[in-house]
Amino acid sequence: MGQSKPYRAKALVVEDDPMQREMIGLLLEESEFDVISCESAEAAELVLRGSGDNVVLMMTDVELAGNMTGVELAHVAKKYKPDLDVIVTSGKPLRQRLPEGTLFWSKPWAPLDVIRLAETKASELSGGRPRSV
Repeated sequence: MGQSKPYRAKALVVEDDPMQREMIGLLLEESEFDVISCESAEAAELVLRGSGDNVVLMMTDVELAGNMTGVELAHVAKKYKPDLDVIVTSGKPLRQRLPEGTLFWSKPWAPLDVIRLAETKASELSGGRPRSV
């Protein structure tokens, strides 16, 4: 019998710029998250409604492909998963209200910010115990 895979939390990256989406995904994968990438809020909503069980973190841009903004997606995501950690990013001032508990990061943010957030979340999920390397 094969060994079971260790639990890995999932992060949802919603960004219509392919280079940004890939960079964020790589940073999160380095922090031992499985990453689901979407270019539109509509695709991300399908993930959250379907296989979003282990999604514990979502990072989204405000401006996305499709008809829904990242701010609207943040509200939808919090309805499906109230405990979901959500980060909304934009290079422009935010003009809409975010759901309670949602973080806003102004662009350009530092890649180290993503790593710190992911490491903090991973530590919370492991009960504050350091992860094995």
